[in-house]
Amino acid sequence: MIKIGITGGIGSGKSVVAALFRLLGVPVYIADTESKRLVGEHPVIRERLLALLGPETYTCEGLNRAYMASRIFADPALLTAVNGIIHPVVNRHFLDWAAGQTAPLVALESAILFESGFDSVVDVSLMVYAPEEIRIRRAMAREGVSRERVLERLRNQLDDEVKKERADYVVYNDDCRALLPQVTEFLRLVSAGAGTLV
Repeated sequence: MIKIGITGGIGSGKSVVAALFRLLGVPVYIADTESKRLVGEHPVIRERLLALLGPETYTCEGLNRAYMASRIFADPALLTAVNGIIHPVVNRHFLDWAAGQTAPLVALESAILFESGFDSVVDVSLMVYAPEEIRIRRAMAREGVSRERVLERLRNQLDDEVKKERADYVVYNDDCRALLPQVTEFLRLVSAGAGTLV
């Protein structure tokens, strides 16, 4: 089994690429969705977050996201500590999920593939790249937020040029090149065991 990591910044279209993978028969693990679920449900994460952030971290409804966000985004060291609690559990959960799949290829979609260390549990990484202006426009339209809000989120993500350099393969979602042929060619190369893809 070959494990593929899909990444890209806000508005890049990584979710579209993940959807294409699924349509082409590749099971996809969405790290953001699973991470949110695990933070709410996993006993080890819960215990460690309570110890780190205090009893306000969880309410009877579950994780107090507003409280946690107010603590971690104001304190980079605290954010690092929280990520150190969550990311290893998500890594393990992905590997357990992958072990239960029967397809020859599986994928992990994560906006923070490199920042989180998730790239260490995949065999090959795929970056979905789009020019910044296109990404800003897409994010504003999709989320109904201001340009300033999107720019703020972009500043909190690893620069796409850095991701592009670190990725094994890049597909371009720039409104000029069709995505599907790029994705099918990538999957063909991976399935053929092409080794270095770039």
